[in-house]
Amino acid sequence: MAERSYLNATRLVEELLGHGRYSFSRKEAERSLGASPMATYMALRRLLKARRLAMPRSGFYVIVDPQHRVAGTLPAEWFIQDLMGHVGKPYYVGFLSAAQVHGAAHHRPQAFQVVIPARAVRPIRVGNVQIRFYGKGPFDRSGTAEAKSPAGLFRVSSPETTAWDLVRYPRAAGGLGHTVTILAELAERLDAAALLKTVKGHGDPLVAQRLGFLLDLVRRGDLTAGLARWVGRDDAPYRPLEPSLPVAGAFESAKWRLLVNTHLEPEA
Repeated sequence: MAERSYLNATRLVEELLGHGRYSFSRKEAERSLGASPMATYMALRRLLKARRLAMPRSGFYVIVDPQHRVAGTLPAEWFIQDLMGHVGKPYYVGFLSAAQVHGAAHHRPQAFQVVIPARAVRPIRVGNVQIRFYGKGPFDRSGTAEAKSPAGLFRVSSPETTAWDLVRYPRAAGGLGHTVTILAELAERLDAAALLKTVKGHGDPLVAQRLGFLLDLVRRGDLTAGLARWVGRDDAPYRPLEPSLPVAGAFESAKWRLLVNTHLEPEA
């Protein structure tokens, strides 16, 4: 009985691959195999040991085709849509991972970065892939788009939301030094009107000030006129560009009402 369940599970995996499917749930396998939960679990466990499957979350399986078996799993963008559907959470691929999708690949992320509402959850490591989750309070204000992987579509932040997120959460990019380099590349995909709409939608003038300053720094003033008008108040207090550093000796940017307390230069 166990051997028959294993053979049937192997056949199921091959059939799913034949239909362009790269993931499935244990519940789906139970229904397809007509087997008991324990028999299904044991059959899939054998396929896991044979590296035919990977399991990033309990009860969710990724089919590992031959070209990816050394890595131990598929690239995260191949299965992130199905994984997040399995756990029932809205999401989008963000930060450096989104920048890479949009062609700004100067800094490849060490982990696949996913943004979810509210608090973050524990990262996932499967094979040589790590997925890190970041909680974002104003998640519903984020602009997203669809991107395509060999396994199907997934959600990714728009170029404008990617820029906002990178400036608002610079640690996800490795600091403002990396962020300015990414913005220099990402700026080619930014639209001034969409950027202003995104910034206004998030409603955080300080992020707009920092983003505008950084875009000016990479000589993309064509994108910042609307931002400058939105944040421009002569009586607004000056804020540090880099909040983790002291402001002694900083020079003032009157346009952006910032204390520029760090030297930033995009990498070539």
